[in-house]
Amino acid sequence: MPAPGKVILSLQQHTGGPSKPLVEVGQEVKLGQKIADGSSFISATLHASVAGKVVEIAPRPHPAGGDVTAIVIENDGSDEWAEGIGPKGDLESLTPEQIRGIVKEAGIVGLGGAAFPTHVKINPPPDKPIEYLVLNGCECEAYLTTDHRLMIERTEDIAFGAKALAKALGVKKVIIGVERNKPEAAVAFNEIAARDDLFQVESLEVKYPQGAEKQLIYSLLGREVPSRGLPADVGVVVQNVATAAAVADAIIKGWPLIKRVITVSGSGVREPKNVEVRLGTPVKDIIEFAGGYEGTPGKVLMGGPMTGMAVYSTEVPVMKGTSGIIIMPREEAKQYDPLPCIRCGRCVDACPAYLMPITIANFTEKGMLQEADQYGAMDCIECGCCTYVCPAKRFLLHWIQLAKHQLLALKRQTG
Repeated sequence: MPAPGKVILSLQQHTGGPSKPLVEVGQEVKLGQKIADGSSFISATLHASVAGKVVEIAPRPHPAGGDVTAIVIENDGSDEWAEGIGPKGDLESLTPEQIRGIVKEAGIVGLGGAAFPTHVKINPPPDKPIEYLVLNGCECEAYLTTDHRLMIERTEDIAFGAKALAKALGVKKVIIGVERNKPEAAVAFNEIAARDDLFQVESLEVKYPQGAEKQLIYSLLGREVPSRGLPADVGVVVQNVATAAAVADAIIKGWPLIKRVITVSGSGVREPKNVEVRLGTPVKDIIEFAGGYEGTPGKVLMGGPMTGMAVYSTEVPVMKGTSGIIIMPREEAKQYDPLPCIRCGRCVDACPAYLMPITIANFTEKGMLQEADQYGAMDCIECGCCTYVCPAKRFLLHWIQLAKHQLLALKRQTG
C-alpha cells in the first residue's frame, strides 16, 4: 500500500513502558529515523515510517481505547532514508550482544499480537538456560493469513532471522510449528531443514488457540509452563515468524521496524487482501485501499475475531502488533445483553488454560480481586474461548481482563 499522507505513531504500541519522544514539533525527519526511545528495560524504540515534518505530538485515539500521546508526521513523499541505514554485517561475524543491540535499536517487538520487546525476550537471565527456539507459524485465528503468506513468500528471510535469534540465545535447535492447513509453508520450511540441521519442522493439529505460546510449547515439547511463569522457565523462547522476518530486515538491510503485513478481511470490505502498510497508517486509509465498505459497517476489529479489539474510530493507526483489520457488516455485528449464568460449565470445558472463567469473572464483578487472583486470573491467556461458548452471552473475558489490569495496578502501587 502506498505510504499515507500522514502517519500517527503512538508512543505506546508495545508491552512495557511508553517510548520517550526524541523529536519536536516542526522538526524534519527522515524515513527510519529514531524518533522515540525506550523509557525502561521493557520498552521499545520508535522510528519514522515516512520522511517529512513532525506536525503534532499530542494525545490521539488508541486502539485499546482512550487517547495516548502520539507523534504525527506529515509525509513529504520523498521516502529519503535517514543516515546510518544499511546492512549490519555478516551473521557469522556478529556476536550475540551485537544481535541483541541491532534488534533493540530496530524497535522490533513480537508481531504476533503481544508486541513484547524482542531484545528482552532474547536476553534471558543467566539462571534460565534456553534449549529451544520455537518459531510460531500456527496463525490459528480465523480470517488472519499474514503469517501464512510470509512463510510462503519470505521463507529464506524467516530462516535467516531465526538463525540470528538462535545465535543470540545460544540454542542449537529451532523448532518451526506449522498447522496442517498450511502445507505449502511446511514444504518450504522442510526444504530448509533438509540442508540445515538447526531447523526442525513440526506439523500441528488445526485448532484454536494452537498459536498461544504456552499451548504451542506443550504441543511441541510436552513441557508445561508453570503458573505465572514464562517459557524461559522450561528452557524455551517462542517467536512469531513475522518477528523473525523483521530481524532479517534489520540485519540484512538495516531497516528498523517501520512497516508490517496485515490482513484486511471480513464480509464488510469489498476487496479482502493481505497488504504491507507503514506503521501509523490510519485504519480508514487501509479500508479505502481495500475498496471501501461492502454494505453498512457494523464493527471494525483490529486483530482477529477472538482476540482483536473493536475500534471506536477508524482514525486509529496501525500499530506494531496489528495483525489484521476485520470489517463486519451490521447484520453480523450482533449485540447481546448478558443473561444470568446457567452453570452449564461450557466455559470451564473450553478453557485451554484449565481455569474456571465464570468464577473469576464473578469475583471480579463483585470487586473481590484477591479471590479472582487465587483462582488464576493472571494465568488467563485471553483467547476468548469462554465468552465465545457461553450460551448466556456473559462478558467473561472482559471481566477477567479487568481483573488482570486491576491486579497489575495494585502490584505497582504496593511495589
